[in-house]
Amino acid sequence: MALSITNLKKGVLFQLDGVPYKVVEYNQKVMGRGGSIVNVKIKSLLDGKVLAKTFKGNDQLDYADVVNQTVQYLYNDGATFFFMNNDTFEQSEIAADIIGDLSGYMKEGDTVQVQLFDGRAINIELPKNVYLEVTYAENAVKGDSSGAIQKDATLETGISVRVPAFIKTGDVISVSTEDGSYRERKKD
Repeated sequence: MALSITNLKKGVLFQLDGVPYKVVEYNQKVMGRGGSIVNVKIKSLLDGKVLAKTFKGNDQLDYADVVNQTVQYLYNDGATFFFMNNDTFEQSEIAADIIGDLSGYMKEGDTVQVQLFDGRAINIELPKNVYLEVTYAENAVKGDSSGAIQKDATLETGISVRVPAFIKTGDVISVSTEDGSYRERKKD
């Protein structure tokens, strides 16, 4: 089924030259009688590269046949990440360079979405926020307890995030997987 260029909103998956892409940014210009031009930034689901692309008038694209599957993150060996489907016990693997910085938001046993294209695992999608334990945070200076003062904290997966001064080692915090920002401290 064909996809009109005006349907290329943020987050839409489509296929171009046999490669699945996800729209990251979308901008449409209407040109009077000349139709419209759509400028998009697209991210390849195979290698993660971001491209700027312009489509004109009545260009048609194909939907990407990408299927999401809920899996459990098992482990990684430095070069490859391994996942298991809890229903079928099938394992899939994705190269570490494709996972990239997302690895800092996963710990063994977490549930994530793996994207499959032509039956092959090509990428993962994380929840919007994840809870991770703070393994190191400097102690706050007495009197600096307002939320405006920030400090660095190291989390159990090894990533470092900026947190309010009242966060201490051992706290479990919510972190945004989109930009790595602190969201809240987990309430007991």
